[in-house]
Amino acid sequence: MKKVIITGTSRGIGFELAQLFAKNNFQVLALSRNKKPLNNLKLKNINTLSVDVCNQDDLQKVSKYLSKNWKDVDILIHNAGFLINKPFENLTKDDFVSVYDVNVFGVAGLTQICIPYLKQGSHVVTISSMGGIQGSLKFPGLAAYSSAKGAVITLSELLAEEYKEKEISFNVLALGAVQTEMLTEAFPDYQASLQANEMANYIYNFAISGNRFYNGKVLQVSNTTP
Repeated sequence: MKKVIITGTSRGIGFELAQLFAKNNFQVLALSRNKKPLNNLKLKNINTLSVDVCNQDDLQKVSKYLSKNWKDVDILIHNAGFLINKPFENLTKDDFVSVYDVNVFGVAGLTQICIPYLKQGSHVVTISSMGGIQGSLKFPGLAAYSSAKGAVITLSELLAEEYKEKEISFNVLALGAVQTEMLTEAFPDYQASLQANEMANYIYNFAISGNRFYNGKVLQVSNTTP
């Protein structure tokens, strides 16, 4: 069985992704601060770890799990995200750090732990945002979030170059609006046209086959223009 690690699996897209992979005979390591939603489903093929990607001690749980149970990782999906919607002049340094901690530093830290287990043909998929794309429409209040999502795009491009000789692929999906709990919390009155399960299906298919066509690329996944 192929093996996939997914972050941010307690709700939204990550919750749907974990189920989708498990039902298609993947071994799933689901990482989230809250294990209960997935554990309640009692699905086979899913192992959960209570992990805050910002916490180095928590990330060591992943290292210990992999060294004990898995010899390799086929797919790594960085899905966990954190958003603050606040006018720029009200953003504090702590706000920026907390957003970058999840969206950038957590991605880097978990990737470092997984590198020894990634192999020829492994695919690392990072979920970014259209807000992180240069030239895209920007929204007031998202200075910390959108700039972090831009940073993680550059990180992925660099890693694709650094590990190309090992034939490990790194790609980014820059998502438009998806109706998730995080979106509702940040923009209570906004209704997106795509649901979490619909986007999860797209990400699933890209994760299992996109590295045959792409490496070091950013794909814009949005049904709106610009």
